[in-house]
Parts: sequence; structure tokens; C-alpha cells
Amino acid sequence: MCTDTPARLAVLGRAPRGPAVMGALLLALAAGPAAAQGLPEYAPVNPVARSRSGLYFQPYREPAPGRLRLDVRLDYGNAIEYDLPQARPSYLLDGEFLRFQVAAARDLHPDVFVFGEASVEGAYGGFLDGFINWYHNLWGFKLPERAARPNNTFAYQLALANGTTLARSPSDLFLGDVRLGAGYRWVPGLQTAISLTLPTSTGPDGYGRGTISLNAVSTARVRLAPPLTYEASLGLGWTPTHGVLAPYQKVVFVSATSGLRFRFWGRQSLFANLFYHSPYYHGTTLPALDRRDLELDFGWLLATKSGREWRIGMTEDLEPSGPAIDIIFRVGASF
Repeated sequence: MCTDTPARLAVLGRAPRGPAVMGALLLALAAGPAAAQGLPEYAPVNPVARSRSGLYFQPYREPAPGRLRLDVRLDYGNAIEYDLPQARPSYLLDGEFLRFQVAAARDLHPDVFVFGEASVEGAYGGFLDGFINWYHNLWGFKLPERAARPNNTFAYQLALANGTTLARSPSDLFLGDVRLGAGYRWVPGLQTAISLTLPTSTGPDGYGRGTISLNAVSTARVRLAPPLTYEASLGLGWTPTHGVLAPYQKVVFVSATSGLRFRFWGRQSLFANLFYHSPYYHGTTLPALDRRDLELDFGWLLATKSGREWRIGMTEDLEPSGPAIDIIFRVGASF
């Protein structure tokens, strides 16, 4: 991880002697590394979302000539969507979803980098429903959908007005779609990454896209103050229609993010990132499919002297009637 040594020396050189010098020195030591202080990558875990679009949040990548950068992420989400106004249309998603992802990136040029991602995923009845009920009660949230369902029982069902009826199966472990891409840094702090996802999923129908997707995400990072970094992105994605839900599937997607990272003590930081995604489907009349996706990703990060970074976080659904998953627990590390 790069440091701010020249900037710190300049500050010390301008400062008067005595207490002011000591104050500047303590500020510089507390600031820690200035480079690579961005937000974690984020992509939806909900199978309704990830089986349609390949858009995600791609953080700005600091130049790292000659170095292979690795990132591992474990996301585990609990979902309950219960939209049964009548026999048709109706939608039920009740389960827990796992994604273990490994990503690698390498610079080919000071301004050009390539990257790839692969994942192992799972869909289960799970074990967290009791804890989630306690967590929501603690904060005064009421989930009538959860009260209407037995705990830790898997269901993924869809019945549409045109007669289409689907019942998706749980699966212990399966490979997810692979992502390959390349990026270009226009200026320091601004990049565009273009990626292609390949239909490599070995899971049951309804978890992989079943087709390719092409995605472009532009990300900007601005250091607002020594401990505070702002990062935002805009994305445009394309996924051709596929499968029995083709009449209802959107083809072009838009995403946007806005987030902050605040270094509050030494090398420790807090982060929060708002993720927006345009609707994945249309015409089903089911809010959980036809509405936008809006989620808040937040947590804690620790950057070590060796350049590694450790992360613990959560993602909350900000619109209970939308397609975002209810709650996701996230851990990860960068090397």
C-alpha cells in the first residue's frame, strides 16, 4: 500500500517548531496510508437480480505495477419476499444464499489493468431466521412475510399471469458465472472497467444468467480530507433475454453508487456505500421483480502495514418491496 511520505514531509517543512511540529507529526502518523483507501467491491446476492444482470460496483484500482492483486469475499444473505396478492401472479423467495468469490487483477501498463473473478455459490433453507427475527425486533422492524413462513425452510417459486410457473431448487454448492474484464485509468482517481460474464454456472435454473452479459462501470475516487474518501460509480449493462422468463426480462440496465470511507483510528476505517440498480424485469406486476434495487453496504475495514486489507460488513435492503435481499453478512480480504 502506498504512503503519503512526500506530502507529510512538505507539511513538516512548512510548520513552525515546537508544539505545532508535534501536532503535525501526530496527524501524519494517524493518517496512515493515503493510497488504496477505497470501498469494497459489491454485487447483488439475490438470485432474481444476479441471474439477470452482470452490473456491480467496481472500486477504483490504484496502480500496482508488476503486482498480482488478489481479493477473497464471502457473502451470506437471508431473504424473505412474499408477494401473493392472488393465485397469479405470485412470488415467494425464502432462503439463504452463499457466495464465495476469488478475484485477481494485474496492471499491464500504468493506465491499463486486467481482472477476473470466479465464485462458488449455494442456496439453502438456512439457519438464521430466528436470529434475523430477533435482530429486526430489536430495531422495531416488523416482517409479516416472515411470520407467515416457517423458519429455515427454502422456497423459490414464481407464478405469472401468462401461465408460467417456476419452482427453483436449493443447491449445496455450485460454480457461478465467471467475470473477465479490463480497465483504463483516464486520470488518477478516474477509471472505466469493461467486463464480460460467461454462463459457467453449474447450479439449478434460476441462479446463473444462462447467457453472457456485457458491463461497463466508470468509477471516480476523491480524497475529501486526510481521513475521508468519497467514491462513486455509474454503470451500463446489457444481457440478452434467456429462458422461460424472456418476455418479462429487461435487456439494458443502469447502476449507480455513492459512498464514503472514513479512517477513524490508525489504519481502521468505516465505510458506507449506496447501491442502485434499475429494474431487472417488467410487466410481471410483482414489485419484487419489477422495481428498482436499492441497497446499503456498510462495515469496518483494517488496512495492515504489509498492504493487506480485512473487511467485515453488512448489506441492508432499503426498499422492502424491491428485489434487494433482506440482509447480507460480508467478510473479505485483499492481498
